[in-house]
Amino acid sequence: MIENSAKIITVGTFDGVHIGHKKILNRVVNLATAYNYTPTVLTLFPHPRMVLQKADDIKLLNTIDERIEILKACGIKDVIVKKFDTVFANLSAEAYVKQILVDELNTKQIVIGYDHHFGKNRSANIDDLKRFADVYNFKVEEISAQDIEDVTVSSTKIRNALNTGKMAIANSFLGYNYFITGEVVKGKGLGRTLDFPTANIFIKEHYKLIPCDGVYVVKSKIEATTVYGMMNIGTNPTVDGKSRSIEVHFFNFDKDIYGKVLSIEFLHRLRSEQKFESLEALKKQLHSDRTNALDYIKR
Repeated sequence: MIENSAKIITVGTFDGVHIGHKKILNRVVNLATAYNYTPTVLTLFPHPRMVLQKADDIKLLNTIDERIEILKACGIKDVIVKKFDTVFANLSAEAYVKQILVDELNTKQIVIGYDHHFGKNRSANIDDLKRFADVYNFKVEEISAQDIEDVTVSSTKIRNALNTGKMAIANSFLGYNYFITGEVVKGKGLGRTLDFPTANIFIKEHYKLIPCDGVYVVKSKIEATTVYGMMNIGTNPTVDGKSRSIEVHFFNFDKDIYGKVLSIEFLHRLRSEQKFESLEALKKQLHSDRTNALDYIKR
């Protein structure tokens, strides 16, 4: 069966693709099923503030690849990523509607927030969109103020929770376990000398939000097998570390995974990172961390 090229679209950053977003996405999917349209998300990357304000400090809950993966898992068949640059930013409101929504994407219906602004300098609003809809023959469905508020509140609470290590709160608002995706690279090998060999994780996307420093219970799928472990995020102050690193010790696992790209989920924060008086004291704490982690996993 050939998928209908006519689309029902929603537009947004959808960072985190959390429970607030899912109400909107479910509406798009349900309408698409009813009218035999393709459920579609139009999203922008890089984040407009990265381009217009040259903001290097923006931290996002998802990398763009993670965002696409989660959107598709929500039933969105077509994720359109538009490169946000000065050319896109300078499109007039009508040019954006005609060239992108109508000519390029064949939009038949758009589901959008009451506070949506678009076009050069974000000069057009939802009333302008409804006017263009009459001209170009598509429908506009307005997302309620309450649903928009749910999105904003959820995003704020998730960020605050991750920045303070409250994983249960972050995961409950996300509707899934927060995760990072990175490559396993060579480290200094300190963990192995302590009988806790670790996989060092390199995340190339500088904008990805990493939870606050500390020790976490985590899990990952490696070669179709779920493996649990504990992760340290921090600077390794006991050995006078200078740069922040992400290291995972997987339980009952000894395969060579250098060069592999892993997605690792955060389940629970055990403690803050701390400086110990000796490597022996650190090793003793790691044994305690492992016991606590395994107890958590069992529960």
